[in-house]
Amino acid sequence: MSVYLHDIPLSQARARLREALQDANLWRVLGVESIPLDENALGRVTAEPIWAEISSPHYHASAMDGFALRAISTHGAMPSVPVTLYIGPEAQYVDTGDPLPEWANAVIPIENVESLDENDQVTKEIRKPRTIRIRAAVAPWSHVRPLGEDIVATQLVLPAGHSLRPADLGAIAASGHQTIRVALKPKVAILPTGTELVPIGSKLKSGDILEYNSLVLAAQIKQMGGEPTRYPITKDDFDLICERVSEAAQTHDLVLLNAGSSAGAEDFSSKVVEKLGTLLVHGVAVRPGHPVILGTIDKKLGIRDENADKRIPIIGVPGYPVSAALTVDIFVEALIAKWLGRPPLELPTEMATLTRKLVSPAGDDDYVRVAVGKVGDKLLAAPLSRGAGVITSLVQADGLALIPSGVQGMEAGEAVKVHLYRSRAQIEKTIFCIGSHDMTLDLLAQFLAEHDRRLASANVGSQGGLVALRRGEAHMAGSHLLDPNDGSYNISYIRQYMPNIPVKVVALVGRDQGLIVKQGNPKGVKSLEDLSRREVQFVNRQRGAGTRVLLDYHLNLKGMSAESISGYTQEEYTHLGVAAAVASGRADCGLGIAAAAQALDLDFVPLFQERYDLVIPKGFAESELLAPLFDLLTDPVFRNSVSKLTGYDVNVMGRIILED
Repeated sequence: MSVYLHDIPLSQARARLREALQDANLWRVLGVESIPLDENALGRVTAEPIWAEISSPHYHASAMDGFALRAISTHGAMPSVPVTLYIGPEAQYVDTGDPLPEWANAVIPIENVESLDENDQVTKEIRKPRTIRIRAAVAPWSHVRPLGEDIVATQLVLPAGHSLRPADLGAIAASGHQTIRVALKPKVAILPTGTELVPIGSKLKSGDILEYNSLVLAAQIKQMGGEPTRYPITKDDFDLICERVSEAAQTHDLVLLNAGSSAGAEDFSSKVVEKLGTLLVHGVAVRPGHPVILGTIDKKLGIRDENADKRIPIIGVPGYPVSAALTVDIFVEALIAKWLGRPPLELPTEMATLTRKLVSPAGDDDYVRVAVGKVGDKLLAAPLSRGAGVITSLVQADGLALIPSGVQGMEAGEAVKVHLYRSRAQIEKTIFCIGSHDMTLDLLAQFLAEHDRRLASANVGSQGGLVALRRGEAHMAGSHLLDPNDGSYNISYIRQYMPNIPVKVVALVGRDQGLIVKQGNPKGVKSLEDLSRREVQFVNRQRGAGTRVLLDYHLNLKGMSAESISGYTQEEYTHLGVAAAVASGRADCGLGIAAAAQALDLDFVPLFQERYDLVIPKGFAESELLAPLFDLLTDPVFRNSVSKLTGYDVNVMGRIILED
């Protein structure tokens, strides 16, 4: 039995859905309604053009406090040859916004007028003078807002298909409207299914999965202009799912059935669509989101009008959070745009340089989440975790790099098109940090955000960070590489990996390294020698990580071989990754920092102390971009926040280790 009906290209999948909706008379604006012109209209989409019913202003209005007059009457006025005008027949006082007398065609500001008393003496203030004196001529229509200056009756104010902004509401009001005709909001039902799912706030037991996909999907639909409805969790019962889907179809324009959609004992999504309607697509050549289902289902009631076909679309959304969110972006955004009559959202794109090699399935359109930063003159894209269940990778992502179908991967240094989530201005305020993982970087990111800077970090190990600096792919790198020859940190490695590159090395923290173990330390692991015991399962850090170098250094001192340690080749890329491996039972222990053990409520056996430095090329160290970073290293509030983390020493923070 095949897992997917057809694993078809993305373009074909979209075309099948579009053709089915055209056949069902649903590839159009769903309907129109009139709404009051108020702040609730913000974001709605105009269903028809808005034409001005009145001009704005609808009379000739004074643009200043002053005197309305005939411009010709000021002809010849100069500082040495003033002109005197009589109030009433030749000049009339007006406030800003007042209509001009029919005979006037200009306004002279009050500060440019001298008031005269009965004896032609200049007074200090204008208090209903009988005459005024002017020492400069004015041109016709000076300081006047003529009728229709802003809007002329019958002109186009806004076209159809326009998403309303705050200023648009003012323009509509100024043109004489009290109500507006807008596209109906598409109603979207979101149905999470799965016996293993539990609501947010539940007390979790092993095997439970928090159901938050519907929250994310509903927020996406609302942002797109739709009206979402989140249904309660439906257990894996075929008849019950069919009943819930059929019920939702009667009052909604689209159903999102959130479940796993590859073949399996508890997977009913495709069968539900087949029973209730027509299955169009099961499996799309796109990652994440490979097992997408597209179809239409029958409904007993018309949706918006009697001419509409009695069908609505249904999309089977994969269960993994990243796949679910990207499925909605890829398939639903364009559909809602069509229903609202607005253009589909198009993210701005930039060409960026990949910081590391990517392997991609040749037959799929591969959407890779990336952190983006500008380092020197180069825009760089650093790939983030590719796991379909890693929702935080979407939080951290600055954009999506698309590796098109037919390309099996890209090498580091190649140019890739990135669809940006953030503006170029935000990216240019981003400090790109690649190197060793440390938990203080999260605190640093928080404090830098208060100083109009973003910190984007990628965990590739200390050696990888130095290599990235050599290539010009980062502003700084975190490093804690121990030199086995003299016990110093980082300097010899900087000379090796970054020859002839002037750098500034600043100490960030001193920290404890030791063995992260389960609560109570059930295996009694107290030293590196215990790692060679047959019953102890270890988890290591990746090659090039400072923690791996530290481990190998001390194993060599003790004459211990890597082969004697069960799990030496099992690798994680962060201290928290090591702690998670221990907490989940994949390992009994791992070398890491005390703060990571504390974060997951594990025990810690301290073994070593080390220094964690920031390595910064001299040009970036002296830049305005990194200035707030150096300010923070002497900030008592930041230092105090770091000192509260278990196993950290801030006495070294800010110390210059090397500057050349």
